[in-house]
Amino acid sequence: MNIAIVYYSMYGHIRAMARAAAEAANQVPGITATVYRVPETLSDDILGKMGALDAAKAQADVPLATPEVLAEADGILFGTPTRFGNMTGQMRQFLDSTGGLWAKGALVGKPAGVFTSSGTQHGGQESTILTFIPTLLHQGMVVVGLPYSFQGQMGVDEVMGGSPYGASTIAGGDGSRQPSARDLDGVRFQARHLAEIAKKLAA
Repeated sequence: MNIAIVYYSMYGHIRAMARAAAEAANQVPGITATVYRVPETLSDDILGKMGALDAAKAQADVPLATPEVLAEADGILFGTPTRFGNMTGQMRQFLDSTGGLWAKGALVGKPAGVFTSSGTQHGGQESTILTFIPTLLHQGMVVVGLPYSFQGQMGVDEVMGGSPYGASTIAGGDGSRQPSARDLDGVRFQARHLAEIAKKLAA
């Protein structure tokens, strides 16, 4: 069974979480997880001005996501940074290209989840995931979050992401904070959880 980890990452935080998610899903017997990136819509000139060109080039070896990738997957975990409390334009444009899948009901019944990042603790992580979910539901997908059985989201002893809606991380105002061990544990848990649900649905 195939799990697709489909992400957009401008500065590398979501990419790090996507890789951790794939590693965890691949530990589930019978599951093969593959990481895909959605197409970039910004020019190299703009990315350079945003200080993101090096991070973009570092992802050049990651295969591009296509609607066919979603159709062939048994479950999908999406990763997107937060932009004003919503998904990035790059992710939105990719999702808007999946109308053909909707017309055929190609994604109906497949489990899907979302993880995210933001610059601050209250930078719209939950609203980003919550506003992503309607697209999944319109496609007929089964939404998979991060249940409280992941105890890592219960504490208040450190700055951390994570909610029952999905895993997340905080990048810091200057983007210097990388996903913490607990944030990575959260996305690993969510990926394994999604993979196990995909297996149950297939059975």
